Amino acid sequence: MIMGFLDKLKGGLQKTRQALVGRVDAIFSGGKALDEESLEELEEALIGADIGVKTAGEITGFLKGREAEIRKAGSPRQFLKTEMSALLGRPEPLVLFGERPFVILTVGVNGTGKTTTIGKLASRFVSEGHRVVLAAADTFRAAAIEQLDIWAERSGAQIIKQQAGGDPAAVAFDAVEAAKKRGADIVIVDTAGRLHTKSPLMEELKKVKRVIQKAMPEAPQETLLVVDATTGQNALSQAKLFNEAIGVTGIVLTKLDGTAKGGIVFTIKRELGIPIKLIGVGEGVDDLRDFNPQDFMEALFSTDQE
Repeated sequence: MIMGFLDKLKGGLQKTRQALVGRVDAIFSGGKALDEESLEELEEALIGADIGVKTAGEITGFLKGREAEIRKAGSPRQFLKTEMSALLGRPEPLVLFGERPFVILTVGVNGTGKTTTIGKLASRFVSEGHRVVLAAADTFRAAAIEQLDIWAERSGAQIIKQQAGGDPAAVAFDAVEAAKKRGADIVIVDTAGRLHTKSPLMEELKKVKRVIQKAMPEAPQETLLVVDATTGQNALSQAKLFNEAIGVTGIVLTKLDGTAKGGIVFTIKRELGIPIKLIGVGEGVDDLRDFNPQDFMEALFSTDQE
């Protein structure tokens, strides 16, 4: 990760850092003992950063009775950083594999930045030399089709679309078929933002996936759920229900810049086991990057002097 993006990530996580790391430093300032009271304060700080009750309890439970090790590590902050890094595990980036075209189905609720994420991904793939086809399967909003059209032109991708109100599954099918005929490498399918609690809309999404598989049985190779980091724990319930409905293979976490709820990264990983593959920390095309847990932890636990 280039330094400019790491700096932006540090800046984006400032509110989360204040909510979590700032409180950790305050709780254990002056060599304060790691007793029940301080562990309870720590658990509250973790929950306040949207790490989640279950995961926060696991972290504090792991620290209990290990004061000697923590002091030996140099500081509670450093020990906590090490243990929380272990929770996130290794990077699991978005990797293209198998027969072409590689189909990415993108899903999510309204307002998460899904169409913009698709545009940024298209720009990235085209810049890497891939031939990309975008499927404007969000036929519910005419504005979504227009927005994707602009991204296709800007990025150099091709686009398959219908008029607003058309059949989303048909658009997705046509896009995969067109990609096969044109020798394209990647198809990215946009879908209408839908509330994860609305069964008919989720059924429509299942239909889109089934129809894609008629065009290409092994597709979609990736089903990415785009979630807004500022929604905190609500992102977890979204991920659970979308995963149950269609099987989510990766999370795109947008709007990490400026939220105090960046701890949702740990909750998604720990409680659902779904990898976070991409994060967004700004409006620019280059502000969507592969999620690197080590860089995330460095940014989260950085100091103003770093």
